[in-house]
Amino acid sequence: MRIGWLRRLFGDRGERLATKFLRNLGFTILATQDRSLLGEIDIVVQKGDTIVFVEVKTRKSTAAGHPTEAITLTKQKQLTRTALAWLKRRNLLEHRARFDVIAIIWGDGKEPIIQHYINAFEPTGDGQMYS
Repeated sequence: MRIGWLRRLFGDRGERLATKFLRNLGFTILATQDRSLLGEIDIVVQKGDTIVFVEVKTRKSTAAGHPTEAITLTKQKQLTRTALAWLKRRNLLEHRARFDVIAIIWGDGKEPIIQHYINAFEPTGDGQMYS
């Protein structure tokens, strides 16, 4: 139980850093840690008429692989369904949308390495969105 709690705190720290990073790039933050029955969206931002759903993956190292490797096809389908429902609930289906990924590698007390993958994957599964 304790390891799960510590992992969550570490992930939250990465999401806060990603939010600050995106704000500094001129994005407007619409939501963070948005949970529904379908799943969670880490960060939702907007720039112009484009809504961006951001998945954040934070790791201490790449020993177990790059953080982006955790975004499997199954995860992409789940994020697509969750994002579509998010847009529908807010009457924002007319907006362009895309999926970005922010990978953070946070070594032992070092400055984190932040990698921003724009349009990291296309909507996947049934009821795809358009970007």
